[in-house]
This record gives sequence, C-alpha cells and structure tokens, in this order.
Amino acid sequence: MVKRFRAPNGDDAAKRKDVREKTMHQSGSPDVDFEPISKLRANCGESPHWDNRSERLVCVDIVARRVHRLSLSDGATESWTMADYPTAIALRSSGGAILAQASGVFHFDFGTGKTQLLCSPDPTPGNRLNEGKCDPAGRLWVGSMQTNLNPDGSRREMDRHSGALFRVDANGSVSRHSEHDFGVSNTMAWSPDRRTFYFGDSLRNVIFAYDYDHDTGTVRNRRVLLEGYPHGAPDGSCIDTDGCLWNARFGGGRVIRIAPNGRVDTEIAVPATNPTSCTFGGSDLRTLIVTSARFTLSEAQLNANPLEGALFAARVKQSGPPDQAFAG
Repeated sequence: MVKRFRAPNGDDAAKRKDVREKTMHQSGSPDVDFEPISKLRANCGESPHWDNRSERLVCVDIVARRVHRLSLSDGATESWTMADYPTAIALRSSGGAILAQASGVFHFDFGTGKTQLLCSPDPTPGNRLNEGKCDPAGRLWVGSMQTNLNPDGSRREMDRHSGALFRVDANGSVSRHSEHDFGVSNTMAWSPDRRTFYFGDSLRNVIFAYDYDHDTGTVRNRRVLLEGYPHGAPDGSCIDTDGCLWNARFGGGRVIRIAPNGRVDTEIAVPATNPTSCTFGGSDLRTLIVTSARFTLSEAQLNANPLEGALFAARVKQSGPPDQAFAG
C-alpha cells in the first residue's frame, strides 16, 4: 500500500482542496483523490517507471535536467543532474537504466551517475528525442520532435512537424518506423494481447493505434484512436490489464481512460494544470502515479496552486501490467 505524503502547510492543503474541487466539477470525474507523494515540484516531470522489485519509482525532469528515484512509502528521493535534457527512462534488466536524452539513448548507472552513449536515433538538425518506453520484448521505442527548448531551458517556438518514431534494440541498433511528420511525439503503450501499439502527437491532438507484431518489433496500419478531445493535449500514457489506455492531458488537468474502440469512459481530475504521464505502481499495481509540469505556466498560476509540477498517486479500481525493463 502506498502511504500518502501530506503537505505540512495548512494553506497549501486548503489551496489543493480548492483546486481539486474546481477541476472535479469541470471534468465530472469519479471520486478518486490524487495526493502528492513527494516534495518534488518538477519543471517538466515525465516518464514515471515503477520498479516492482524494489517498490521504487524512477522518473525525469526534462527542463531541470534531473533523474529522480524515490520510495513511495516515505518520499525519500535520490536525484542526479544530467548534462543533457533527459526525456524518458526505464530500468535495464542487467542493472541500471536506459535513458533517452535530447541527443541520444544512454546507459545510466545509478551508483556513479554516469552515462554511456548507446545510439543516436535521430540526427536531424534541430530535433531532439522526447517520449520513450520499452515494448513487451524489452526493446526501447523513442519518438523525436523539433526541439522546443533553448540551451538555458527556456521555451523555444516550434514551426514544423519533423519528429519520427524509432525502435532501439538491446545491441543499440536503430530502426525507423515512420516518416518525419510528427509534431510532439507522445504516448506509448502496448495492449495486453501484444497486438496493438498506441502512439500520439500532442500538436495534432491525436492518439493513433497501430497493428503491432511482437516477434518482429514492427508496426503498421496506423489509424486514429482518439482525436480532438477538448481538454488538453495528449501526453504520456499507460495501459491497464483490461486493455484500456490511460492518458495524461497536458493543459487539461486530468487523466482519461480510453477503451480500445476509442470511447473515453472515465475522466479523473488531477490537481495540477499539466499532467504529463502516468503508470501503475504499488505492490498490487492499483496505484495510479501521475507526473506533472510547471513548464508553460505563469507566475500567477504557480502561486495560485502549490501543487503544479507535483508527483501524484491515487488508488483506482483497475490495475496495470508491470513496467517493462530494457532487455540490454
């Protein structure tokens, strides 16, 4: 069972309640109560990955160039600062982690904090890596995008759709599985039967479904799963054991559950403007963990809600499969 971290400041708690009630009213979500589980407030929290063996969570803060590992039982946190923007992380079956950064994919050692380059999937000038997750066979999939970050972490305007989808095998070999036509690559998940892959484009406000071949690690037959949903843009996702996709809505203050036929059957309010990704954790994998971002918010918005950028958790009825480690 995950213990909830409770902010000691009474004013913060009152603000949290007010924000939650407003968001719940807007979304019509069920009675699921997200609570912050850490003192972390991320500039751009992303890529939560649950380690069921140690019962710890790893995640990144892209803009702050930080990798975090924390215990959900007491919020104890270890952090490492990267030279490049870390965008996605997963554990490795052989120890340590596989870490996507803006410029490439690296092995990461928690003991030393050092990285070793494995490959650079997208050499396109002006592009960077973004979303990444391991498929059921332990291959890493990463998506790229035109970079929206200046070297100092400030926001850079985008003017093109130049991202693509890549697969990285254990030996570091790279294969490309799309044209360079995505805006902001986001959302990666595989159905429990290993037949469907989900991938999204935040700029186009669309989530796609593909036929997925587990044996060959290929995708085909792209079609729309959900398009034009009015609350926020599709960011990171996870899958539950029923085969439904849980999607964090950046700017929409919620996580939604999407059935395989594309119907949104559940909306759950998150007490932050920019939920960024989600995964299932806890000993029974029934705790929904959500990262969020302060990125793009004004000072007034940040002052109004002390939970912007927080890491949240809530108990839900559904469960998810364990997060997949990288096979290399």
